[in-house]
Amino acid sequence: MATLFQRRVWEALRLIPRGRVTTYGEIARYLGTGAVRAVGTAVGNNPDAPEVPCHRVVRAGGTIGRYSGGDGVPTKIALLKEEGITVADGRVVAFDQLMWYYPPRLRKDEPVAGAGTSVLSGKTEVLPP
Repeated sequence: MATLFQRRVWEALRLIPRGRVTTYGEIARYLGTGAVRAVGTAVGNNPDAPEVPCHRVVRAGGTIGRYSGGDGVPTKIALLKEEGITVADGRVVAFDQLMWYYPPRLRKDEPVAGAGTSVLSGKTEVLPP
């Protein structure tokens, strides 16, 4: 059975828009925790990939990191490519422009919201549930 923490991480994964990436650290910040490695573990244990898009989570700086689905990293790269994201030398090309930042939360116990800030547009984009 999944923990509350894992479920919160998986909810946060659903907010990452197609064609964008975020980092384990950004998810941890959004959830109000410093437990970046625990976020990584929860992402790696996502039972609903790729519908819950854990392939959109990369390491700080845009390096690909690991992937536990399919054939591993080649599957992650293929999924990103299907979304228009280019990976070269193990890194997301134009990472700074494709990076997705979650909105600030008022309280740690506040539910995960359905919006995030787009670096490309500079606007908050609300995603459908």
